[in-house]
Amino acid sequence: MAKHSHFDNIKRSKGVVDAQRGKVFTIHARFVAIAARSGGDPLMNASLKSAIDRAKAANVPNANIERAIKKGTGEDKEGAVFEEATYEAFGPGGAVFMVDVITDNTNRAFSNIRLALMKNGGNIGSAGSVAWKFDKKAYFLVDPVGKSADEAELGLIDCGADDLEADEGKYDVYAAPDKLAEVKKALLAAGFKVEKDELVWKPKEKLVIADLEIAKTIMKLMEVLDEDEDVVRVTTNAELSDSLLAQLG
Repeated sequence: MAKHSHFDNIKRSKGVVDAQRGKVFTIHARFVAIAARSGGDPLMNASLKSAIDRAKAANVPNANIERAIKKGTGEDKEGAVFEEATYEAFGPGGAVFMVDVITDNTNRAFSNIRLALMKNGGNIGSAGSVAWKFDKKAYFLVDPVGKSADEAELGLIDCGADDLEADEGKYDVYAAPDKLAEVKKALLAAGFKVEKDELVWKPKEKLVIADLEIAKTIMKLMEVLDEDEDVVRVTTNAELSDSLLAQLG
């Protein structure tokens, strides 16, 4: 979606804030558990270290992180076994979606996502039907920390960025998906502040939505998907103009 999406302004009550905080904690704990499968020592497991760093940046309690590591390594024999999956989908107005999940029940996740799509003008796609419209990328939200625009952009390219977009004084930086740890290390060494780093789906082409009713349906669909307990990320090629977002409130 466009940068200033409905989801940036949805936190209107304490109940909503608390619910979203709980979802964020759950998501990060699952990322930690998945990463811990390759070893529970973050000094020896770069993926686990990155997952822990992201969890701590989101204020996930240390106790939650420790429990997630034990689940991932198998030390917690009663812990749920999580799996990663990505579902491809078609939505209103020709929009397409990539829905990433981490779940202990893929049948439940698939059923819930399919139902959410059916109720909100979409349908689930077969493997490969949508993924070709996206590139998997390492993504970083970067604060240039006082650098001029020219200095920042040249520095970001030197650090391994293959695409970047300025956004209100910060930068959305993209790099090859297997370079996430390497580029993050370079960014920090160059004096940039990395506010977020993760693997994402980047649309190859954006679909501009001009119809208000279609926009409302897309926003509702994304909201319903985002609220599902197993969903960790929803990506669409749809983009709404600022004027249309203003009408959506």
